[in-house]
Amino acid sequence: MTRSTILRLRGLWFQVHKWIGLSLAILIIPISISGAALVWHDWLDETINPQRYAVTGEAALGPAAYAAAAQAALGPGERIASIRYPEHGRGPVVVAAVRPGKGRPVRTNVWLDPGSARLLDAASADAGTVRFLHVLHGSLAMPGWGRTIVGWVGLFMFVSCLTGLWLWWPLTGSLRRGWRWKRQNSANANLHHLVGFWVLLPLAMLSFTGAWISFPGLFGGPERPRAAPASPLAETAMTADSALALARAGAGGAPRTIGWPTDRSPTWRIAFARAGGGAAEVEVDDGTGAVKPPPAPPPETYARLMRRLHDGTGMGAVWQIVIFLGGIIPAILAVTGIVMWLRSRGWRAALAKKRKAGRLALQPAE
Repeated sequence: MTRSTILRLRGLWFQVHKWIGLSLAILIIPISISGAALVWHDWLDETINPQRYAVTGEAALGPAAYAAAAQAALGPGERIASIRYPEHGRGPVVVAAVRPGKGRPVRTNVWLDPGSARLLDAASADAGTVRFLHVLHGSLAMPGWGRTIVGWVGLFMFVSCLTGLWLWWPLTGSLRRGWRWKRQNSANANLHHLVGFWVLLPLAMLSFTGAWISFPGLFGGPERPRAAPASPLAETAMTADSALALARAGAGGAPRTIGWPTDRSPTWRIAFARAGGGAAEVEVDDGTGAVKPPPAPPPETYARLMRRLHDGTGMGAVWQIVIFLGGIIPAILAVTGIVMWLRSRGWRAALAKKRKAGRLALQPAE
């Protein structure tokens, strides 16, 4: 490939890279910053709502006591749907409830002190800063087409990573030249080149996995049709304490979640922590008390792997830091890219004005 061909291709990639960044900057910034914040969503929620985490001890009561305490804080018609225990020993017990009805059901979360079942807080599941960040990151808070738009942003960002690598690659000299700070005269451009290179792999991974999550069918994953939500039963044949006692015979470990029977599946779904990580779910028939032991741990699927790579679940602190930086830095690249574009327009306009003045000076006087 001749040098002139390389330069023409480089110019083409530059145009693709530039216009992807300029066109999507207004979308990249909120998606990136919200994603970075959600890496530590539990810490963020505790910082914003410290009253929810003012616990006095570990879980020491039966689930029926937590359900009764939560029910006292709920409105008429709201039914208990699940209980979630703290995963790391200390934290609140969270009871989720729904109010069945036409359309999307109203959901409420109730935070309880695990040692005493004392009410700590109650709020709509769709309210709050952390919930807003989830909606902003997943769909730009735009119902309908929002998730599709976020998926396309991920695909274009992946292309931008590829074009950015081409543009970073030095045309002359060794690769060490690409890592120099003073590669260009502008500090803003040097920041864009260096930061863009070091975040390239995490950003490409986040972009690709984000697109996979938005378009699983495009990458060969299963497209799950949305079904109408199931409603928890208003009355159950057995208590939550009885269901938990029966489930313990089928699995060991501490309980993590308890799901109430619904109008579609009249069974209690009780998940216990596995020794090697993950959860083992036991089903207890609400009518007969029959216990269905937990199945073998499911194999890792591409969909689950993409989700874990994208949000850092169970991936350790180092990976979470990488994801956090992969969320913050795209916003920096968007800002520095816009500044570079504005400055280039400025010096191009000045150069055109200078050339025009030179041509006028060379014209003969009439």
